[in-house]
Amino acid sequence: MDFSIITWDIFLYLLRGAGTSLLIAVIAVMAGTVLGTLGAIARLSHNKFANIVAAIYVEVLRGTPMLMQITFAFLALPAIIRMIVGHPIRFDPLVTGIVAIGLNSGAYTTELIRSGINGVDHGQFEAADTLGLSYKQKMKMVILPQAFKNILPPLVSEFITLIKDSSLLSTIGVVELMKSATTVGANYYAYLPPLTVASCIYLILNLIISTCSRVIERRLAVSD
Repeated sequence: MDFSIITWDIFLYLLRGAGTSLLIAVIAVMAGTVLGTLGAIARLSHNKFANIVAAIYVEVLRGTPMLMQITFAFLALPAIIRMIVGHPIRFDPLVTGIVAIGLNSGAYTTELIRSGINGVDHGQFEAADTLGLSYKQKMKMVILPQAFKNILPPLVSEFITLIKDSSLLSTIGVVELMKSATTVGANYYAYLPPLTVASCIYLILNLIISTCSRVIERRLAVSD
C-alpha cells in the first residue's frame, strides 16, 4: 500500500470532490426539508387530495432504490422527453443528481417531520384552536417551532446519510469524493490509497457534523 501517490495536488483534488459531496448534501437536505414540511402538513391535513398526493409521493420515493431514481432521472427521463418533443435533450449530471437526491430526502423527511409534529403536546393544538388560528397559522406559529427540537436529531442523521449517498452520483459522472478517489485509483493503478483517504474524509466530515449537532441539542435543551 503505497501512499506516496497521494501528493498535495491529489489530496486537493480529493478535497474538491469532498466539497462537491458536501454541496450536494446541503442543497438536497434544504430541498428535502422544504418538501418534507409541505408533505408532513399535507399528510396531517383534512384535505383528502393533498393527503393522497403526499402519501403516494412518500411511498413511491421510499419504496424504490435511490440509485434507480437517480438513473431514471438522468437516463430515462430525457428519453421520455425526447419522445414527446421530438429532439434529444441532456440533463446536467450534477443538477439532476441534486434534484433526485432532494426528492428522495423529501420523502423521508416528510415522515420525520410528521413524527416531530405528532410529538408536540396535544394541548398546544387545542390552545391554537382556542385562539382561532387557521391551520396554516397554527402550524407556522405554534406547532412547527416546537416540533423543531424533536426533528433536529433525525434531520442531522439524514444530512449525514445524504453526504454518504452523494457517492451514488458517481454512476452518472458527477465528480464528487467517491468519483475523485476512483479516478485517482484508475490513473495510478492503485485504488487502496485514494479510497482509504476518501473514507477518512467522509468520516471526519460526519464526525464534525455530529459534534455540532450535539452542541446545538444541548443548547436547545438548556432553553427549555
